[in-house]
Amino acid sequence: MAFEFIDAQLALRQQDGYYRQRTCIDYERDGVIAINGNHYLNFGSNDYLGLRHNQGVLQAWVEGLAQFGGGSGASPLVTGYSAAHRELEQVLAEALNRDAVLLFSSGFAANQALCQALFAEQGDIIADKYMHASFIEGATACAARLRRFAHNDTEHLNTLLSKTTSEHRLIASEGVFSMDGDSPDIPQLVAHAEASDSWLMLDDAHAFGVTGEYGLGSIDAFQLSQQQCPVVMGTFGKAVGTAGAFIAGSHGLIDYLVNYARHYIYSTAFPPAQAVATLHALSLVTQGAEREQLHANITHFRARAEQEGLALMNSQSAIQPVVVGCPNRASMLSTELAKRGLWVPAMRHPTVPKGTDRLRITLSASHATRDVDVLVDGLALAMTSLSSYPECPDNEEKQHGAD
Repeated sequence: MAFEFIDAQLALRQQDGYYRQRTCIDYERDGVIAINGNHYLNFGSNDYLGLRHNQGVLQAWVEGLAQFGGGSGASPLVTGYSAAHRELEQVLAEALNRDAVLLFSSGFAANQALCQALFAEQGDIIADKYMHASFIEGATACAARLRRFAHNDTEHLNTLLSKTTSEHRLIASEGVFSMDGDSPDIPQLVAHAEASDSWLMLDDAHAFGVTGEYGLGSIDAFQLSQQQCPVVMGTFGKAVGTAGAFIAGSHGLIDYLVNYARHYIYSTAFPPAQAVATLHALSLVTQGAEREQLHANITHFRARAEQEGLALMNSQSAIQPVVVGCPNRASMLSTELAKRGLWVPAMRHPTVPKGTDRLRITLSASHATRDVDVLVDGLALAMTSLSSYPECPDNEEKQHGAD
């Protein structure tokens, strides 16, 4: 029978505690979401600066809609590339001190486009083991040999670099890792890239808008030149509060992608109104008021969690994971928090390595100090429920192997 594996695989997911279902949000405002008539403080959103509902950003959307309409109408190389897209690219290029920028519909598309365009022929990609699935999918779908170094382990990176023979080498890491909330030793990555004559690529999806003096991510925080970091990918759907993504780099790289990146060439451009709204959001990012509030919330959360004896990972970012090591226990803990009006989703394998199932708390500038206090108090109470909940039969950490 055709595709009979579907029901069996779904049953297996349910049995192992990894079955996923969508949750429909009725509405959201000021850090509160409504689901099935119930209201929750939302600690599961990537809207780190709370800009999705900023009145200026919303008004910019409206003005963009009035000028350009609801969509772009075509791919960028036909008639889908507007003055709004061009202005956004120029503003980003200047802010990041890069020659040029290219816009994509999503970070997933940007990462895949980069890998498949740069490595239509053989080469080496040496990526951190915790690189986002979008990059790993792109790397495995191109002609490059993918090698993965242990998470944030630059010595292992150096060992793998010594084994490469290709002329074309790309080292890939993230500015802030999406599940652990930590960051690599970026100066060390730069040093290894320079010593091995490799290109360094940073996926800055969770750093862009948050880190650096002006909130422009790792490039801003470490003042990285284009030569030190030839490829930067960032997204607008997180701290910036809109949608879409970009790749920044040299004129040659961007022109090459325009001509060879199939995810760009054969995809309808994102709406020009989105570009108008993103430009306004970027002006708020660089002003810094929302970033100051976010970082104050992060500091307060970690201090309160320490007071309550809660074990946290080494993250100074908006992403604050609480690892419990079992999918069922993670789901149960999420449910206990929901009973207390706190929405904190459980992250389970394969999103995270087996045995590291967790709550992934995400803080936002839209949270008040009292919201953070309620979260910590609720988490401390919910954690007491774990003592009576059985451990998973196999909760040993089984991470995707580095090679």
